[in-house]
Amino acid sequence: MLRFFLYLAGLSCYNKKVIIGLARRRHWERRPETPVKFQKWNIGTPAPQAVDLLRGAGYPYLLSTVLAARGVDSAESAAEFLDRERKLTLSPMLMRDMDKAASRIQRAIAAKETIAVFGDYDVDGITSTVLVMDYLKNCGVKCLRYIPRRIEDGYGLSKDAIQALRDQGATLMITVDCGITGNEEVDFAASIGLDVVVTDHHECKEALPRAAAVVDPHRPDCPYPFKHLAGVGVALKLVLALGGESREDALFARYCTLAAIGTIADVMRMEGENRTIVSCGLEALPHTDFVGVHALLKEAGLLGRPITSIQIGFVLSPRINAAGRMGAADLAADLLECADPARAEEMARELCELNRRRQEVEQAICADAVAQIESLRGEERSALVLASDRWHQGVVGIVASRLSEKYSCPSFMIHLRDGTGKGSCRSYGGFNLFAALESCADLLDGFGGHELAAGFTIPEENIAAFRTRMNRYVRSASGGELPVSSLEVDAPVACPAAITLQEVEQLSLLEPYGAGNTRPVFALLGATVDNLQPVGQGKHLKFRLSKGSCRFDAIFFSVTAEECGVALGARVDAAFYLQVNTFRGATSLQLQLIDVRPSLTPSRHEAEALDLLSRLLGGGALTIQERGRLRASREQFAACWVVLERRLRHGKASEPWLPWLRCLAAESGGSESFLRTALALAVFHERGLLALTRQGETLLASLNPIQGKVDLAACPYLTRIGTGGVNHNRGELP
Repeated sequence: MLRFFLYLAGLSCYNKKVIIGLARRRHWERRPETPVKFQKWNIGTPAPQAVDLLRGAGYPYLLSTVLAARGVDSAESAAEFLDRERKLTLSPMLMRDMDKAASRIQRAIAAKETIAVFGDYDVDGITSTVLVMDYLKNCGVKCLRYIPRRIEDGYGLSKDAIQALRDQGATLMITVDCGITGNEEVDFAASIGLDVVVTDHHECKEALPRAAAVVDPHRPDCPYPFKHLAGVGVALKLVLALGGESREDALFARYCTLAAIGTIADVMRMEGENRTIVSCGLEALPHTDFVGVHALLKEAGLLGRPITSIQIGFVLSPRINAAGRMGAADLAADLLECADPARAEEMARELCELNRRRQEVEQAICADAVAQIESLRGEERSALVLASDRWHQGVVGIVASRLSEKYSCPSFMIHLRDGTGKGSCRSYGGFNLFAALESCADLLDGFGGHELAAGFTIPEENIAAFRTRMNRYVRSASGGELPVSSLEVDAPVACPAAITLQEVEQLSLLEPYGAGNTRPVFALLGATVDNLQPVGQGKHLKFRLSKGSCRFDAIFFSVTAEECGVALGARVDAAFYLQVNTFRGATSLQLQLIDVRPSLTPSRHEAEALDLLSRLLGGGALTIQERGRLRASREQFAACWVVLERRLRHGKASEPWLPWLRCLAAESGGSESFLRTALALAVFHERGLLALTRQGETLLASLNPIQGKVDLAACPYLTRIGTGGVNHNRGELP
């Protein structure tokens, strides 16, 4: 027990892995609430010497902190990490079959064949389709475009669509962002005289399609060194191969914006060639030749503003994606191909309206799915397998993403129709969905995708077996441990005064953000809530936080005051993004909150109290005044015991120690309540009334079964401070 309280007094506030503190209610039973967002924060601990070295090399404090947290510990490695290539340096001809693809397409161009481009209905597929179509049309080719309707046609190639393209005169079909698993369909195309060039970036099955060419960096025999291109990245490489080395720079300049949008939307790893594509594409965005992109930027309120990967991912891409989800992918493709500004603006308005409708449908499905989850047994929550015939098939995928984040596990959302389920699934924590679906292939009619997102078709009668097997597979893959929602924090801000506009603006050197290079997340530990105000019709919360003499405005989106459970004056830890806002010509700094928890770091008063207690428990010298501070009345011990019994009546508590101690103190009341509550716990433990153990940041507490009376006054701690005799009989003080 002594070691436990010595640990409390000396706890470092920069522990890398901490378990979330829970909010408290403002009435008698001040019990910790469930976490606002994440059950665990993994807080990085950048080496101070690495931060100092980078700052000495001229890098700003916040940027140096993030770089050091991500393993960049020298000026040379920092320069390399932040460097942005101005062009793609890997030859497209390094891809297996690229020579065959280019040869067949160039032959078709020369012979004036009709070429069909078969795409996908998501942002990656739509931008891929438009990119290849634009190049072919500029070569004078007669082109046909086919993008499946998500609901009627489903994902990937279909024999009916292939037949329709052949009937319209196509003799060559190029697939973009799809086709790698369409073996039967490619064979069918060959049987009716339609050659196929497959370009894709999804995982391959064991047997590849028997096409004129199969271009996919995931082919086991493909030597291309960068494996993380989006479908539009592969399409871009195809066009560069067709144009030849002499035209690579010009073609890249024209198409990098489309490629950047598709790459960001498909959440590809933001490194290597993807970083080059996106950084160049964002820079070229204001000057792009594609009229439809300008119209969409204007309708989304982004025209004339600095555009980052964040705006593309959260503002622009959802509007393009909404077309495919709502069964109108051709509208988005028409917009991106449009050369008439007036018509483009009209289509952009239609697209934004579709997105608003999609949001309404998504909210309804999400509420229904959450109700289903509440009825699942515990062994069915390692992987969420949900199904309904009321759900919009085009929207279940995005709901699956929301559920995976909310419940910290893979999610499988299945739309039922006529005895068949069409499912969309999303990963969590790097779980490989493609491998998991392969393990259940005998229950499925088909599946495709990659390790983070996939789709599948399943007979309705197999769903129960699929749910059981998938949950078993996930538990096995995770070693039997249930996943918890975790937030990765780059670093705590050790110097709050360094959070300035200039420092935040310098963080843009890390752009573009994406998988593998995420937007920096910081933590302010031990801040005080000075103001709390609902905004946006109560849907969001505006904060005013302080740490020492520093004050910060903060916004917590999509969290209500009730959900947050934080009171004015509360001491909290805040995790956030840093952002610069410009409104009516005024520029200000704002924290965009990701999560808030009761602080796991002691305040100065709490640290002093814990230090005093540790000296008492360790036999250290105490002044008369300190003994007086520690001396508690019988009523204070009684109040603390009543609270403990209320909390522990149903068994063991497992709580973050400091918020739990604060809650006990607040409920027990009285002056010096924090110090004396901690003393009471030490006394109850020493007398055998209470079991206390520590696991990391978590305190495990339970009441011990006691027969007869227990003399608290005999506790050596109380003897040292001169507390009078107190008897205790299972919570009753005489």
